[in-house]
Amino acid sequence: MKLLFKQRFFSWFDSYDIYDEEGNVVYTVKGQLSWGHCLKIFDKNGTEIGMVKEVVFSFLPKFEIYIGNTYRGCIHKEFSFFTPRYNIDYNGWHVEGNFLEWDYKILSQSGNHVAAISKQLLNWTDTYVIDVSNPQDALNALMLVLAIDAEKCSRN
Repeated sequence: MKLLFKQRFFSWFDSYDIYDEEGNVVYTVKGQLSWGHCLKIFDKNGTEIGMVKEVVFSFLPKFEIYIGNTYRGCIHKEFSFFTPRYNIDYNGWHVEGNFLEWDYKILSQSGNHVAAISKQLLNWTDTYVIDVSNPQDALNALMLVLAIDAEKCSRN
């Protein structure tokens, strides 16, 4: 299953539409006014289904991931000199690849492919493709990508 992750062109806060392969909106992400990043994820019917929230009082950037109101895990940046490194406590997953250029893979604890993320060039706004192996992992993969994207934005 492929998801197209596209940032909205004019928005005061982080806002994204997530499309399926047929061009239908399957998720909408809306940034909320708060200390740090707070991204709420809505399904195609407008029901809030998840949230990625920055922990403000943290030495290095840290983001908590919620499904509904239930805490599911977090991602926080580790100290490194040249390439971003993350400690991921979410579904037993880990990430490999090139974070700076946005080409990376999400792998399960056993090393199986969960999703591949790649940036599409020559678009007006940030646009990424999330290629998910199992459609049931789509929301979880999206939330991990959102946390990494929010950390990247907090560096700029």
